[in-house]
Amino acid sequence: MVADPVPAVELSRVSFGYGHGQRVLDAVDLSILPGEFVAIAGPNGGGKTTLLRLILGLERPGEGDVRLYGEPPNRSARRNGVGYLAQRAQLASDAPATVYEVVAAGCLATGRLLGPLGAGDRESIAEAIERVGLTHVAQRPLARLSGGQQQRAFIAKALASKPALLVLDEPTTGVDVEAQDALAALLHRLHHELQVTILFVSHEFGAVERFVERLVLVRGRIVFDGSPSELPGIWHDPSHVHL
Repeated sequence: MVADPVPAVELSRVSFGYGHGQRVLDAVDLSILPGEFVAIAGPNGGGKTTLLRLILGLERPGEGDVRLYGEPPNRSARRNGVGYLAQRAQLASDAPATVYEVVAAGCLATGRLLGPLGAGDRESIAEAIERVGLTHVAQRPLARLSGGQQQRAFIAKALASKPALLVLDEPTTGVDVEAQDALAALLHRLHHELQVTILFVSHEFGAVERFVERLVLVRGRIVFDGSPSELPGIWHDPSHVHL
């Protein structure tokens, strides 16, 4: 009998609160297997970004247990295998960094010290830039690119460390509908070509609706976990979910 795979992410009865004990998350159970493409939705203040911070080891639960590939996130041997696109990831508008330089910074996620890039690093950087379709602008300052191209550059930065788990927090914020569609198609392709596990957190899901396999609605607790097709007309705006 083949053993079940170790979940990429596992939360067991997790609760968390800020300040005076006010809970943001309450008794959350969640298991995500390697290779899944999961959308996490919820209203502002519903706890979805806090959930990500717990998964990444940036916060610790007040109660319960969080595991990343079977280990505590801050001690996981596979922590370097996580690519993270933070909410509204961007540089100052006048920053001179090129696309190549931004993506090169992703190699630091492997945990090695600062130093000259090796041949393997340069290959990983070029491959990541090619995968997101930015080779032709690799030496162009990031500030001169469109919002959608900038988001693709930050995804390439996350890919440079060859992650097994790609976590994106509100990646479609500030980009137009056409760029959202292109981003969704890119993630779908990366999911299949690289077999990477993807957690996509957003309140705007029109673009990725046809690609995600599973939707998790968070409003202090998990109020739905299943196929998006089971929530017609509701999941596009999770703030409309009545508890």
